[in-house]
Amino acid sequence: MSATVSDYLLHRLSQWGVRRIYGYPGDGINGILGALGRTSEFRFVQTRHEEMSAFMACAHAKFTGEPGVCLATSGPGAIHLLNGLYDAKLDHQPVVAIVGQQTRAALGGHFQQEVDLLSLFKDVASEYLTMVTSPSAIRHAVDRAMRVAIYERTVTCVIIPNDVQEEAYHKPPHAHGTVHSSVGSSVPRVLPRERDLRRAADVLNAGKKVAMLVGAGAQAAADEVMHVAELLGAGVAKALLGKAVLPDDLPYVTGSIGLLGTKASWDLMSDCDTLLMVGTSFPYSEFLPKEGQARGVQIDLDGRMLAIRYPMEVALVGDSQETLKALIPMLEHKKDRSWRDSVVKSVRQWEKTAEALAMDSANPLNPRRVFFELSPRLPDGVILTADSGSGTSWYAQYLKMRKGMMASLSGNLASMGCGVPYAIGAKFAFPHRPVIALVGDGAMQMNGNAELITVAKYWKEWKDPRFIVMVLNNRDLNMVTWEQRVLAGDPKLPASQDLPDFPYAAYAESLGFLGIRVDRPESLGRAWDEALSANRPVVFEAYVDPDVPLLPPHITFEQAKHYAQALAKGDVDTGGILKQSLKGMVETLLPRGGGKS
Repeated sequence: MSATVSDYLLHRLSQWGVRRIYGYPGDGINGILGALGRTSEFRFVQTRHEEMSAFMACAHAKFTGEPGVCLATSGPGAIHLLNGLYDAKLDHQPVVAIVGQQTRAALGGHFQQEVDLLSLFKDVASEYLTMVTSPSAIRHAVDRAMRVAIYERTVTCVIIPNDVQEEAYHKPPHAHGTVHSSVGSSVPRVLPRERDLRRAADVLNAGKKVAMLVGAGAQAAADEVMHVAELLGAGVAKALLGKAVLPDDLPYVTGSIGLLGTKASWDLMSDCDTLLMVGTSFPYSEFLPKEGQARGVQIDLDGRMLAIRYPMEVALVGDSQETLKALIPMLEHKKDRSWRDSVVKSVRQWEKTAEALAMDSANPLNPRRVFFELSPRLPDGVILTADSGSGTSWYAQYLKMRKGMMASLSGNLASMGCGVPYAIGAKFAFPHRPVIALVGDGAMQMNGNAELITVAKYWKEWKDPRFIVMVLNNRDLNMVTWEQRVLAGDPKLPASQDLPDFPYAAYAESLGFLGIRVDRPESLGRAWDEALSANRPVVFEAYVDPDVPLLPPHITFEQAKHYAQALAKGDVDTGGILKQSLKGMVETLLPRGGGKS
């Protein structure tokens, strides 16, 4: 049998180093599925839903630095991919989507499951989108999809009608109107000009109180970031996507920034006179210095992302690691360490406040304490994934990263439902490492419960069986509830916010996992120890209090006014909210002794 277009598709992907494809079957990709059955080069990972396939491909890209590949059938399968693909696009991750389509002869005939896929994917795969209509075109379609995804750090898409999938492949003839592509990529060295580096150094050397903000783009530049911070006596805050860039045991690392961040990061930005942003497009300007307060320097590989969050005096296009290496010899060691000392003191004060807040009683469990108890128990080399919801706050504020750990979430899209598929993608990429997903009950009911079936299908193949899904069971879409209160001044709307209670731990047991349900604070530590030593996947169900306030580390007058308005309008949970808020206010306002600093 001669090789089909589908056979060649897989052959070419293998030449690019692809070994795993996430997807869900359908008759629109029968030719590709048949080819998968004829090769041993690939592992096809069957998900429960195409959106999960795209999330897993995105996670693969985030945790390995390699392009992730997902596969979907025509019509509804293709449509299902979109949310996960947008997550990859907005977080600048290389993901290639392979999508089926109806036969060429049927297109335009209102055939069953016929969808205008070129229009559908036009935005999410804006850098490269093509439909293969000739067998020889599959070569350059795959090559360009992979190359563009890698170099532009984005989503690309190749659509293949199902009749084309079955045709015999032939290479393009040496003739006019043909394309002859090849495999391979190289990593460029992207550096600003020396004169611009010197301008940046002049700004940073002149600053007396330098603040740094790092994101996912600084992931490979940890040593350089630390060197710069030491030279400048700077404090370093981390955007959520950059949580794993620096270990949190460095005394000048203030932790996460923003609505979900720490008071130490707020203080850092409020008091600095110079701001250095590295590999981040953190969007919330209200958590950055006021315009005119600080001189700014920014480093980003994508020039389009420069100087749009804060007015920058020097905006440098360059790779974070290479640029910082070139900048370091131009920086002066600051002898005055008073600013650094104040940053360290602020971090210590925040840590004491955060611990006190975590130890407050709640009904039945304080969600902060769930994360507080986990943090010191995190195994070496753990990979953490977080979903979008109230748990994201506690993930940001309480989990302390150590060197060698990895972590990610849906950053710019902030999509619910990414936590479990991200964790599965991470586990397939690193089957020898422990993986923990931190998920709210809303996201778990949305798709996490279904993807536990995927875990049940594959987990016995993983070298390290430790795969833990922590579910915050608060019976509430808690993040949205608190946003209604604090941002809009409206009380909770039970019709939209209340979630049905679900036995997550018992459900896990039905799948052959270990299910752990905790509703007493004194049991948390022991329960985490049991989960982390288990010889099978674990669902850790924490039955927590939804009334623990999800408030920013520094609440504005406007936010406080909205909060009061929501309670005055008769919020159904006013009693519990007031009780927990009062505790939080007391812990925040009490002086925290930290000794001399």
